[in-house]
Amino acid sequence: MTIKKTKLKQPCTYITTNTHKKVLYTGVTSGIKIRMEKHKTKRYKNSFSARYNCDKLVFYRYFPTMLEAIAFEKQLKAGSRAKKIALIEGMNPEWRDLYDELE
Repeated sequence: MTIKKTKLKQPCTYITTNTHKKVLYTGVTSGIKIRMEKHKTKRYKNSFSARYNCDKLVFYRYFPTMLEAIAFEKQLKAGSRAKKIALIEGMNPEWRDLYDELE
């Protein structure tokens, strides 16, 4: 897996899932491409995302500041699974892995 040129220090909130779409993981980062590579290679061995194989990027949104990205992450985590699914399907109706589309 190679890392393409990406926006450095671009705050981003994202959602990953596993192959069967049973589990949704919501996170925030300033480097989505690098973070996803770590999820895909199970670098975070004892983490929730590794335990449940959440390595498929199905939603992401960039923000001007990290504070905005964190606020959106908190909003998502406090919301229902149905709201997260609606958000995913609004951006990515086929639930494709968006990793290769990242800049």
